[in-house]
Amino acid sequence: MRAVLYIFLITVSILFSDISSLAEENPLFDIDTEAELLKEIDWLQQEAVIFSASRREQKLSKVPAAVFVITGEEIRRMGVTNIPDALRTVPGLQVAQINSMAQAISVRGENNRFSNKLLVLIDGRSVYTPVFSGVFWHTKDVMLEDVERIEVIRGPGATMWGANAVNGVINIITKNAKDTSGGIAVAGTGDEEKGFGSVRYGGKIGDNTYYRAYVKYFDRDDFTMSSNEDSNDEWRSFQGGFRIDADLTGRDFFKLQGDIYEGAGGEVQDLPTLTSPYSFRSNVDAGFSGGNILGQWKHAYSDTSEITLQCYYDRTVEQYDFIDSYPTYKQTIETYDLDFQHRFKLNSRQNLTWGIGFRYIDDDINSSPNLIFDPENRETELYSAFIQDEISLIEKRLQLTLGSKFEYNDYSHFEIQPNARLLWTPHERHTLWTSISRAVRTPSRYEHDMSALHSLSLPPDSLFAGSPVALVSMEGDEGFKPEELTAYEAGYRYRHSERLSLDMAVFYNDYHNLQTFETGEPSLTISGSSAYLLIPGFLDNELEGETYGIELSVQWEVFPWWSLLSSYSYLLIERHDKDSNDTDAEAEERTSPRNQFTLKSSMALLENIELDTILRYVDNIAFYDIDSYVEADIRIGWTPAKNLELSLVGKNLLDESHPEYINSTFIAPLVEVERSIYGKVTWKF
Repeated sequence: MRAVLYIFLITVSILFSDISSLAEENPLFDIDTEAELLKEIDWLQQEAVIFSASRREQKLSKVPAAVFVITGEEIRRMGVTNIPDALRTVPGLQVAQINSMAQAISVRGENNRFSNKLLVLIDGRSVYTPVFSGVFWHTKDVMLEDVERIEVIRGPGATMWGANAVNGVINIITKNAKDTSGGIAVAGTGDEEKGFGSVRYGGKIGDNTYYRAYVKYFDRDDFTMSSNEDSNDEWRSFQGGFRIDADLTGRDFFKLQGDIYEGAGGEVQDLPTLTSPYSFRSNVDAGFSGGNILGQWKHAYSDTSEITLQCYYDRTVEQYDFIDSYPTYKQTIETYDLDFQHRFKLNSRQNLTWGIGFRYIDDDINSSPNLIFDPENRETELYSAFIQDEISLIEKRLQLTLGSKFEYNDYSHFEIQPNARLLWTPHERHTLWTSISRAVRTPSRYEHDMSALHSLSLPPDSLFAGSPVALVSMEGDEGFKPEELTAYEAGYRYRHSERLSLDMAVFYNDYHNLQTFETGEPSLTISGSSAYLLIPGFLDNELEGETYGIELSVQWEVFPWWSLLSSYSYLLIERHDKDSNDTDAEAEERTSPRNQFTLKSSMALLENIELDTILRYVDNIAFYDIDSYVEADIRIGWTPAKNLELSLVGKNLLDESHPEYINSTFIAPLVEVERSIYGKVTWKF
């Protein structure tokens, strides 16, 4: 760990050492002449644009929040084949593979297979599941070549996006169809990436209407377990979709897009039994399918006033096939969402944004004898409204943002989620900001309606000398409260030039009513010729806690052909149980890496050869006995012709295999991520 900190400090010192000597050698740092001054102003105006922080496009330097943007070009240079791998360079983000199919992704801790305090959007469509509170990452895919950028908001986004945007928001934004005319075909293969390919074609309909359509497929191999057993987690998926963008009148803009997908995979789970060894390993076959369609109409009254009306329908189906004693579990979720927003300039100093929304969710769950949802079908409704006012206290220098989200849901009823943010720009190169926010994570179907008859088996003598085997059950609680957060944040951004910038954020999160698993008095139960203790368990809110941290990223264009990105994150979690008998209530303190460091290098070695390297350090995860690791990913790209690109990618090259996380939602063995190499061909036509 000390070596990693030394590397980080050396990187920062190199970035900021002897800037004056750089000015002597490179005219980009010399702004003595009027021409150079105009050039400096030009690159300041061309900085990254952010939408997710305030639901309107604004420059990064004007955003009073911790924001990180991954561009489509950066995704291409990484050589990744999925969204989770593209997120690994984001400071403050925990990204780990549980197995080949399942991911654990969170912001500022609380990581899990279903990270319930992270809201994920695809073009403004929420992909957060209301059953388990989280994201089924294996079902959320896009054609990476069509991604314009990925915006990551670290910290609460509840005022804009509502409940469950507690620790952060990830918004995957795809390109306008106007920007994807023509065709592109991608194909690749390797040892772990057994085969993948996609085709997209776009064109023009009439004068101002553009379209594109795509199909994609992949087949990924399984990982391995430390025991060298088959992890049964190979998987495959097929997906297709379209998008249409139309400029109707010069002030009216229309968008229609949709996707449909189907896939299959698997995993391994350890299921409890009453006989030795008191659990048995089962291969679980998984199938998933679904589709969505989204329409959006935007009308601009002027440069400072516009309305947006958006609606979408989303259907997801998940099915898990166990052995005979644990038959099929299946869930179908249908979501209908309607959202209206109005943005306008109230006066010379105020920009006001307000909106209303309605969401209807219809879920149908085919319970198994061990995992029961009562009722099996539930219809839920969510009503929401928000307002946010951006007030210029001192023109171009000091800005105050005040706003709140108001929601009514079927579980916890009325929720208010306000925020206040202050942004100070003492100089065009320097930005400081601070904020205080409230956010809630509302109960899910799992916490409200679930019953698991046999969630865990304890061998004889586990409770006391002479005790028989014990089975632990789990019950949801209709009185489960929303988990609450009050977040305090501050940040600083510095842009020395188009070649050098720094972004830093610090935060303190204060949590209340966090989830715990409580147990009652055991009772002796007779089943046939077997006798065992049944320990009733139920979910409650007997935990509080704090989270502290710092996140830092530095971008440096060393030369026009070589750029570096360095990021570091420090996370400290503290938990305190109020009146809980949950022996693992404070385990969250040890389920996230405390230190993370990334160094990304992108080089154009020759006119048509690229070399991209990512070095990653992730600290140990003590609770799951997962050691810290250092890994390297390398991509070599060659463009032999104008529209043809060949690339070779190596991932996790420093170890044959290593574990990153464990499936803590279900009882499962530790699976190790394997080294992989694959080739890729991209042809534009």
